[in-house]
Amino acid sequence: MLIFLTRLLYLPLFLLLGNGLAITIVSSGWPRVWLAVLVVAFVVVAFMAEHLLPYDAAFNQPQNDRSRDFIHGLVNEGSSVVGLVLLPSVAGAVPNAGLWPAGWPLWQQTILAVLLADIGITLVHYASHRVGALWRLHAVHHSVRRMYGLNGLMKHPLHQFLETLGGVAPLLLLGVPHQILQLLVVAVALQLLLQHSNVAYFTGPLKYVFAVNVVHRFHHLNSAKEGDVNFGLFTSLTDRLLGTAFYDADRRIGRGDLGIEGEINYPTGYLDQLIQPFRGAAKEPQLQDAG
Repeated sequence: MLIFLTRLLYLPLFLLLGNGLAITIVSSGWPRVWLAVLVVAFVVVAFMAEHLLPYDAAFNQPQNDRSRDFIHGLVNEGSSVVGLVLLPSVAGAVPNAGLWPAGWPLWQQTILAVLLADIGITLVHYASHRVGALWRLHAVHHSVRRMYGLNGLMKHPLHQFLETLGGVAPLLLLGVPHQILQLLVVAVALQLLLQHSNVAYFTGPLKYVFAVNVVHRFHHLNSAKEGDVNFGLFTSLTDRLLGTAFYDADRRIGRGDLGIEGEINYPTGYLDQLIQPFRGAAKEPQLQDAG
């Protein structure tokens, strides 16, 4: 029964309950530290569910990567918190059109922020597979050898900054309130856990709309031809406009299918991964022609 409920309820647990609790915390005026507690709680839930109902049990076996991924997650989520602290000053210096629908309920504003940010983040992600300098930063994320929740937070901090800029800048220009950006940070963290999860949860037809794990695994295929798909963070809507949405129900993806083609010795240590994008003429096997 527990396995059945996990399979059925995992997706709504993250999408609806997780974000619903975040909205409740903000709307009730609770200390914002509870948002961090919420994210940590869902990280724990993700690890437990991955061992209870794994898509691939091999993905649960550490590859000398757990402490590294933890550091990536801690640094990147910490930088998001610092960014939120600095945002009021940044927003004050950025002219905005005052077009944000601040009178809407918080949940409606959050959905709008997610949809708009998703477009910007997806386009930066798409460009990162076509522009050499961006790819070298993004390659850190593609060097993973297994798919599990914490992989979503495993990014070069400079690339995370660029993706965040792509998603947040349009919102700032529209005049988005600070509390909506706080909710967006939580939504991104929950989605990254959900998107990279090793849980065999039920998606049904939602897989054709939301960027869930069964869809995102194709993006991590080590073949440049196969992996140049599914760039969306929250949804596949921008991918459908770009012609990059893809799903094959018959394809099963294992550890041997992941990584970077031609880069079997890509650095695995945290500091080495921070430096790698700036070392010499790095290979760029996943770069695709814009056409």
